[in-house]
Amino acid sequence: MAAPVPNPQFVLRGARSAVHALHFCHGAQGHPLLLSGSLRGLVHVWSLQTRRPLAALDGHGGQCVTWLHTLPQGPQLLSQGRDLQLCVWDLAEGRNAVVDAVHLESVGFCRASVLAEGPQRWMLAVPGRGSDEVQVLELPSKTSVSCLKPEAGARLGMPMCLQLWQAESSPRPLLLAGYEDGSLALWDVSARKVCSRVACHSEPVMALALDPRRARGVSGSAEKVLAVWSLEGQQALQVRGTHELINPGIADLKIRPDSKILATAGWDHRVRVFQWRTMKPLAVLAFHSATVHCVAFNTTGLLAAGSGDQRISVWSLYPPT
Repeated sequence: MAAPVPNPQFVLRGARSAVHALHFCHGAQGHPLLLSGSLRGLVHVWSLQTRRPLAALDGHGGQCVTWLHTLPQGPQLLSQGRDLQLCVWDLAEGRNAVVDAVHLESVGFCRASVLAEGPQRWMLAVPGRGSDEVQVLELPSKTSVSCLKPEAGARLGMPMCLQLWQAESSPRPLLLAGYEDGSLALWDVSARKVCSRVACHSEPVMALALDPRRARGVSGSAEKVLAVWSLEGQQALQVRGTHELINPGIADLKIRPDSKILATAGWDHRVRVFQWRTMKPLAVLAFHSATVHCVAFNTTGLLAAGSGDQRISVWSLYPPT
């Protein structure tokens, strides 16, 4: 059994509502930052040196912030909220201004995904207008690239989680989408067709993470199982195994950038840490007193977890060698 780790390295307090999104980045002079998105619609910018908030960005009208991502240009921040807006923030030279926004068609739980296409061009995947659709846009022009809609009669339900990906061996962007019916689909974005689909879960797929180095990934759902799958020839999805959990409900999961550690955010208030290659349980982080909604890694190995208890715990576990 995995041994519990007693204490985080430090705890960030002051979000003032449940924390639903986390993202590590670097600020001026390369200083490490952590961004958090809250239930009340604020994005807090935290200094990891002083462990205090540097700014609180208010761009979502008090509606929950569900996803955060930074772009190198500017730098710029993307924040997705349940107000049907994806805001583009200018963070350069201490500025905290919304410079653009993408109107979203769906207020569901699905988080966006972004893929770099060039020095100043990105592809963005978001839930589409139809309940089962995914819309892919190009940034910063916001022009439509494709609308990915399952075949009639497929009955996959809503897309619940997305990840854009481009294999080194192919110029064509791909999209992994987890659906309400528990299945996972691999889309060819340009051709607007499903390359492969596999049934991974008996409940909606709440989160997925891809390890491009191994062409292997993992997904979690409302049930008590993690599914591990592979991309054979980078085109065919195949379930490789499952890992039974003690309690149901995965809100988020992330693979560390060095592909050695997997962390899951649980409805049971726990963060579970696994060796990614073997799925061996390494630790159960039983610090939070409410649902853990999100987890994030930085390149130095720090793990952050955001919870409904309004706290962000930051852990230093199994540092990269």
